[in-house]
Amino acid sequence: MRARASRAPLFQIDMIKKAMAPKFERIAPDERRARLIEASITCLAKGGIQGFTVDNICHEAGTSRGLITHHFGSKNALLAAIYASIYGKVLENVARSEMTPQSIDELVEMIFRDSFLSREYLNVWLALWGEIAVNPALQVEHRKNYALYREHIARAISAFARGKGVKVDSYDVATILISLVDGLWLEQCIDQSLLSLDRAKDLCRRTLSAVLMGST
Repeated sequence: MRARASRAPLFQIDMIKKAMAPKFERIAPDERRARLIEASITCLAKGGIQGFTVDNICHEAGTSRGLITHHFGSKNALLAAIYASIYGKVLENVARSEMTPQSIDELVEMIFRDSFLSREYLNVWLALWGEIAVNPALQVEHRKNYALYREHIARAISAFARGKGVKVDSYDVATILISLVDGLWLEQCIDQSLLSLDRAKDLCRRTLSAVLMGST
């Protein structure tokens, strides 16, 4: 007489089916957008604009290709959202630390303390800067956020100048300072053996001293 095949209890079969079933994570739209932006920043940091591909982004975020179009409409719109996200955090940091600088040293430190001025973000900034000229959506974000950033810096410069009894065009000085910081940070990231962070800060201090203390 043939032995009857043993059967697993029904509750065990149900458990096995549940374990093998694909798992879907319910995520709010805003959080999904944020994850796609963070994944995109990671891709830019790893491979620059060449690494900014739909496949790379979706792999990094663990999402399907269609979600980029669903949440942003296009890769160019996603790039603009990345720029807005990064600059938004820069503006938060500057606004949080906004004060009346008592010295040029404090003014320079206020600029350089931002966490986004680090070597890890070199590829990210280079990719974004390189795309501004050819991406209208990115141009809009750049102009808006740069104007807000310069406004914060100009206020700090104006407060410092008033305290020293100096008359300056704070917006012109803010433009000079931002451009100088961008250039020195870029040089420092490219080769720290040629320009250290301390040296970059010192050059900013000396330039601002010449501009501010030389004014009447």
